[in-house]
Amino acid sequence: MLLILPLGFSAVWRLQHQIDRQLDRAEEENDDVLLRSGKLVRVLSLEYGTFLADVYWTRAVQYFGLKRFRQAMSMDMLWPLLDLSTTLDPHLLVAYRFGCFFLAEPTPQGAGQPNLAVMFVQRGIAANPEYWRLYQDLGFLYYWELRDYQKASEAFLEGSRHPDALDWMKVMAAKIAGEGRSRETSMFLWRQIYESTKDDTIRKNAFNHVQLIKAESDMEQLDEILFEFEQEHTRLPDGFGELIRLGLLPGRPLDPAGYPYALSTLGKVEFDPKSPLAITTKKR
Repeated sequence: MLLILPLGFSAVWRLQHQIDRQLDRAEEENDDVLLRSGKLVRVLSLEYGTFLADVYWTRAVQYFGLKRFRQAMSMDMLWPLLDLSTTLDPHLLVAYRFGCFFLAEPTPQGAGQPNLAVMFVQRGIAANPEYWRLYQDLGFLYYWELRDYQKASEAFLEGSRHPDALDWMKVMAAKIAGEGRSRETSMFLWRQIYESTKDDTIRKNAFNHVQLIKAESDMEQLDEILFEFEQEHTRLPDGFGELIRLGLLPGRPLDPAGYPYALSTLGKVEFDPKSPLAITTKKR
């Protein structure tokens, strides 16, 4: 027994070394190298499959973070890494929950593959039917990324039938079925993601979306004020200062990040170029 353990860990180390070399070589060759089949790795790794699944998942997170930092327009190896990690351990819930958003987010924030993300979550549900939050993720993908409100409603409704599911799942199913896409619903869903995740990347992304939705509401209200001014004065205001002097605004309007909104020469409300929300909008 004492002899078998070192041999087993030696085999794991050798396999891990091969994984590292594959990822390094893939970076050098523009991600053309495909990782081996997860089923084959499972056979080779014997009882160390769960350990190796964690290794592959860690590599997926590192790969995603590096590509996102570099604003890469392709993440060809993200799916093979996610596929391997969940083939080795079909119960690796963290990979399904975060990996689906890595896949679904538009490039260069993510892989830009929402349909693949849906398939991935559905695979997670098949392997973990008792975990209701995967239905939450599925509903979110249908709602936000694919804008398929019927399927989004169905996903939330199916998840709501689980005994441990929170009441808001059923509320969302009814709300989406009746209203489709709405700013209130979008805000609620992004807040749920923000409050339920412990991953800093997902949390930051959700917070950015919450701020963008708030800014969208701000801009809509400001556009209404500008329209009323133009109807009355048959011209555009000189700037927000004139609107403040006339009492139409209480002060200089700020976006949710704390930067002042800008007014273009065409009378359109815009983000200040220095605002992080302007940068986020350009990336999407």
